[in-house]
Amino acid sequence: MVDIGDAVAISWHMARAIWDGVVSFGLVTIPVKLFPAVREREGLAMHLLHAKDMGRVRNNHVCEVDGREVPWSEVVHGYEYERGKYAVVSDEELKALRPASTQTIDIVEFVDGAQIDPVLFDKPYYLAPEKKSRRPYALLREALEDSGKVGIAKIVLRTREHLAALKASGDALIVELMRFAEEIVDVGPLDLPSKKEPARAEEKKAALMLIDAMTAPFDVHEFKDSFGAELRRLLKARADGQPLPKAPTPRPANVVDLVGVLKQSLQAKKKNGAREAHKSNTARKAGAHRPAASSR
Repeated sequence: MVDIGDAVAISWHMARAIWDGVVSFGLVTIPVKLFPAVREREGLAMHLLHAKDMGRVRNNHVCEVDGREVPWSEVVHGYEYERGKYAVVSDEELKALRPASTQTIDIVEFVDGAQIDPVLFDKPYYLAPEKKSRRPYALLREALEDSGKVGIAKIVLRTREHLAALKASGDALIVELMRFAEEIVDVGPLDLPSKKEPARAEEKKAALMLIDAMTAPFDVHEFKDSFGAELRRLLKARADGQPLPKAPTPRPANVVDLVGVLKQSLQAKKKNGAREAHKSNTARKAGAHRPAASSR
C-alpha cells in the first residue's frame, strides 16, 4: 500500500530545455535555452464519489442533443454568438490564426522593476547560455543588476504569444511570463478604503513598531505547505481507522480595538524574542562549560 505521506509527487524536468533560441536587444543576440524555474505540485489525487455506494463520478463528454458520449474525433470548436447559434472554427483555421513560432526573446524596452505591478507576473523560467554566449550572457545579467532595470520582451511558447520580463536573479537570468493588461480585473467595483482616508497616527505608529519587530531576512526554506501536511495526516488517519487529528482553532476575526490588538501583538513578539534569546544563551553557556573530549 502506498503511504499517503509519499503521495504528493513533484514533477521536475530540469535536465531538458523546453525552448531554445536567442535573446535579442538592439543588434545584440545571445543564444540561450529556457528551463522551468518552478516545480509543479501535483497534490493528492482525490476522486469524486457517489456517497451512497462509493462509485466513481466521472466527467464524460455527452452530447446534450442525442444523449450519447462523443469521441474526440467528432468534437469541433464553436462560439455561441446567439443563444443556440454557434460560429464553428476548424482546427486548420485555428492553427492559421496562432502566432508564428519564433526562436527569439525580443526585448522591446527596459523599465524600472518597481514600475511593474506584481499582479502582472505569471510564471518564471531560467535562461541558460550556450557555451559560445557565456560572456554576453554575464554582461547582460550584470548590466540589469547594476541598473535595476527589467527587459520587457515578447516570446512565443506553445503556440501562444506572451509578454515577458527579463530579470537578473543571482547567477541567472530569469524570464517571467506576464499577463496582458486586458487579463487584469479592475479593482474599481471593489469597496476599498481610499488613500484619502489616512490611518490614525497612533494606529500607524503601533503598526510600524510591530512591522519593525517582525522584520527578518527572508528565507523561503522556512515556509512549508502546512495545509498539505494536515490533509495527509487526516487522510492517513481515515485510511488506518484511527481517530482524526484535531483541527486547529481558528483565530477570532472580530477586531474592535485596533491599537490594543497591535500593542498586544508587539508585546507577544517581544516575549517570544526574549524567550528564544534566553534559550540560545543557555545552550551557549552549557556548551562552554561542557568538558572537552580527551584525545589519546
